[in-house]
Amino acid sequence: MPLLNGNQNARKEEDFAGKKLKALPYELLQRGGDAVKVDLQKNRLKQINGISQLKNLTELNLSRNELSDFPVDITELYQLEKLYINQNNIKTIPENVFPSLEKLRFLKLSTNRLEKLPQDINRCLHLNYLNLSNNCLRNLDPLVGLSHLKELYVERNQLAELPELLFLNNSLTLFKANGNPLRKPPQEVCAGGLRDIQSYFAMLEADAPDVCTVKTMFLGSSMAGKSTLCRSLKQGCPVTVAEEDRTVGIEISEVGSEGVRFFFWDFAGQEEYYITHHVFITAQAFVILAINLSSYNMDAQSFKEKVGFWIKNLQLKIPDSVVLLVGTHIDQCTKENEVKEKKKHIEEQVKEMLETHTTNLERRMKNFQEMEDSSLYYDQINQIERLTEYKLKVVDFIPVDCTEQADIDKLHSRIKHEVLNKETFPSIEQTLPRCYCEVENEIQELLKNGDIAEHGIVSQSSLLYELKNRHETLDDDKLKLILQYLHRIGVIMWYKEIPELAGSLFVKPSFLISLFKTIVRHDLVQELNKISPAQLKSENALVIQKKRWISDYKDRASLNNVAIRILVRNELQKNNYGITDEELIEEVVGSKKREGSLLSLLKHFDVCLSTKHNSPLNPKANEFCPQKNWKPSNPIVYEPDACLFPSYLSDNKQVEQKWESDNTEDLNIHVYFLPEIPHGFFHRLVIRTCSLYSPFWIGKDQCVLCCGDKRFLLRERCDEDQFIEIRCKESELETPGEIQKAWGVIREIMKRLNTLTEQWQGLYLTVHSPCKSSDCDQYFQWNDWQEWLEDSGTSKFNVGLEEKQTCPNGHQRRTELLFPRTPDAST
Repeated sequence: MPLLNGNQNARKEEDFAGKKLKALPYELLQRGGDAVKVDLQKNRLKQINGISQLKNLTELNLSRNELSDFPVDITELYQLEKLYINQNNIKTIPENVFPSLEKLRFLKLSTNRLEKLPQDINRCLHLNYLNLSNNCLRNLDPLVGLSHLKELYVERNQLAELPELLFLNNSLTLFKANGNPLRKPPQEVCAGGLRDIQSYFAMLEADAPDVCTVKTMFLGSSMAGKSTLCRSLKQGCPVTVAEEDRTVGIEISEVGSEGVRFFFWDFAGQEEYYITHHVFITAQAFVILAINLSSYNMDAQSFKEKVGFWIKNLQLKIPDSVVLLVGTHIDQCTKENEVKEKKKHIEEQVKEMLETHTTNLERRMKNFQEMEDSSLYYDQINQIERLTEYKLKVVDFIPVDCTEQADIDKLHSRIKHEVLNKETFPSIEQTLPRCYCEVENEIQELLKNGDIAEHGIVSQSSLLYELKNRHETLDDDKLKLILQYLHRIGVIMWYKEIPELAGSLFVKPSFLISLFKTIVRHDLVQELNKISPAQLKSENALVIQKKRWISDYKDRASLNNVAIRILVRNELQKNNYGITDEELIEEVVGSKKREGSLLSLLKHFDVCLSTKHNSPLNPKANEFCPQKNWKPSNPIVYEPDACLFPSYLSDNKQVEQKWESDNTEDLNIHVYFLPEIPHGFFHRLVIRTCSLYSPFWIGKDQCVLCCGDKRFLLRERCDEDQFIEIRCKESELETPGEIQKAWGVIREIMKRLNTLTEQWQGLYLTVHSPCKSSDCDQYFQWNDWQEWLEDSGTSKFNVGLEEKQTCPNGHQRRTELLFPRTPDAST
C-alpha cells in the first residue's frame, strides 16, 4: 500500500494499539469508509461489532485481543488484503468466510486454539502468506489448492502427516513445521526445509516401508552404572565394566531388536562433560536414568545430585521426553528392604518435583490472567500455557541387578514395551523412501570394506561419487538431502553450516566424539603431564612451556593451541585409529597458520572461544556495530594462541577488577529464567557474545566486555529467582545518543540470549528493569521485548510509554534509562 501524506494519511491509517479497548471506538466507526489501515492490537476486544462499516479497509490488525470466535463481520471487508488475528483464543472458523475475501494475501492465525481448518479456505485464491503456528491442527488437507501460497508456517501443532499434494505447489518458497509429531515425512526431513520435503515426496514409493528408530540416552551421575546397563543390553547378557574402563565423553552403539532399531548413547557422568551434552541430547528420545542405589542416601541432597539435576535438565531441554528410572548396584545393597525403601523415596520425590513444576507454572499464569490489563501480558500467558502442555513422562522405577541375566531380560522387555506404545512414542514409525535406507546401508558397507578409512572421515565429493555409482537415479542434490537426514538422526555427522567443515563428513560419529573427549575431559591435567619431550619438540615447544600450559589451564581455564594439537595428534595416532596421514592430522588438529576442524566444532557448539593472553588493549579502539563494516585501529592482526573454556573458571576476581562497582544509575536489565537457568547456559551466552565484542574478561558467573569506550557486565544470579543481569556503566553514557548506542549493544546480547533459549523447549523468560532508587525493590516489566529484538526500527515495543516512568513507590526516571526508546514510541 503506498504511503499517504499529511492529514489524509492520519485519516487513512488509524492506530488504536494498546488502548485497553473493549469495543470498537466510536470515532473509527463514524469515519467509516475513510479507514484503509486499522491497528487494534493489544486491546481487550472480545467482538468487533460494526467492523463491516469499514468498506475500504485493506489491512486490519486484531492480534493480542480476547477473541474466542472468528468475527464473521470480516466477510464483508471485500478489499481486505492483510489480516492479523494471531494471539487470540479462536477455536473454530466457520465455512463461507474465506470465499468472500478474494483479495486477501496475508493471513496470520498463529497462537490460537484451532483444531481444524474450514474446507473452503483454499478458495482464498490470492493468499500468499499463511501462519498457523501454535494451534492444535491435525490435518492440512484444506490448504491444497492455494496456488499462490508462498510462505506457510505450521510449527507446533499436532500434525502426523503432511499432504503430498500441498508440495506440488510451485509457488511455495518457505515452509516450517517443527514441533509436530510427524511421521510422514519425519521431522528430521522437515527440518531441512521445503526442498527436502519436496525431494522426499518425489522419492517416496506408494508402498514405502515404515521404520522404527529410537535414540536411547543413558544418563546419570558418575559411576551410576550407565555403561554396564548399555553394554549388557547390547550383548543381551550381564557385562562387567571396570572402573578404569568407564565412559569418557559419549559412547555410541546400535542395537536391533524385533524390528526396532535402537541407537544407544552412553553419556559420561562427570561434570566436566556436561558442557558437550547439549550437542547430542535431542528431542523424541528415550532416556534411561541410572541411579546408584548403593550410594543413594534418602535425603534432599542425594536426590538433587543423583536424580533431581537430571530431571530438571530434561524438563528444560526436552520436556516431552520419556524417562525410565533404573536403580543399579542393588547387589551392593545389604540392608533388609533397602532397595524397596530407596525406590519408594525416589518415586515420591520425583512425583512431588513434577507436581511442583506444574503448580508453579499454573500459579504464574493465573497471576498474569488476573492482572487489570491481562491483554498486555498475552505473550507471557501463552508461553506459560505452552509449557504446561509439555508432559515429561517418568515411567515406573525398575531396580536392576546387572549381574543377573533375568534382570537384564526384564529391563529389555520393559524398554520394548515403552517404545512400542503409540501414545508414548507417536512418531516412532516413520515412512521413508527405500533409497534413504539403501544409502545408509551402502555407507556402512563402504566403511566395512575399507573404501572409507577406519576413522570415517571422508570428503563430500568422494562419498557422492561412490554413492552415485550405486544409484544412477540419485543426483548430487538428492544424495545431499539424504545425507543431511542421516546427520539429523545421528547416523553420520555433516556440519555443512560450518564453512571449514562443509566439505567433510564423519560417517563414524564415535570417532568424532573421541576427538571431543581428547580436550573436554575430567583428567586433562594428567593428559598434559603425559606429553613427552619428543612430542614437545615436534611442535618446537619446551618443557617449561608445558608447565605454563598446565598452570594456565588450572588458573585461567585456557588451553594453549599447541597443547591441543599435541593431545589430538596423540589420540589420532593411537593403535585403535592408526592414523598416519599428515594431511588428515593437520586438517583435524590444525597448524600454526590455520585452525583445525576439531576446534571449529568446539567453538560452533559454544564450548570454548579463541583468546590471546597478552594482546594489547586499546581503550580508544573503533566501536564495533553489528552489520556495519569495522576497521581495526591497529593494523597488526594477532593470531589467537589459546582457547578459553569458561565452564572451568572458578572465580570472578579479574572481572570484578575491570568492572569496579555497580552504580544505581547504570543501564540495568534482568532476564528471569523460569523454572531456572539451564546448566552451562551462561557460559554459552558469554562465548557467543564475546566472539562479537573485545576486549573481554570472563569469570565463573560474571563477564565484562567492551564496545568502544563502554563497558558492559553480564552476571548470572542463582538466588531464589534466577536471572541474568546485563548492565552498562552509567559514567560512560553522557548523551542520549550514547544511551541509544548502549541499548544497541544490549539488544545484540539479548538477541543471542533469546536464540540460545530456543534450544531449551521448557524455558520461559521475563524481562525487568529494576527501579534505580537505592533500597527500592520495585521494577518495570518489559512487554513484547522479543519484538524489539526482531526489528528495533519498526517494532512498537514500548508503545504508549511516557517520557518518564514512575515505580509503585513513586520513584521516577527517564524512560530511555529503563527501556530502549524505539522510533515508533518517541513519535
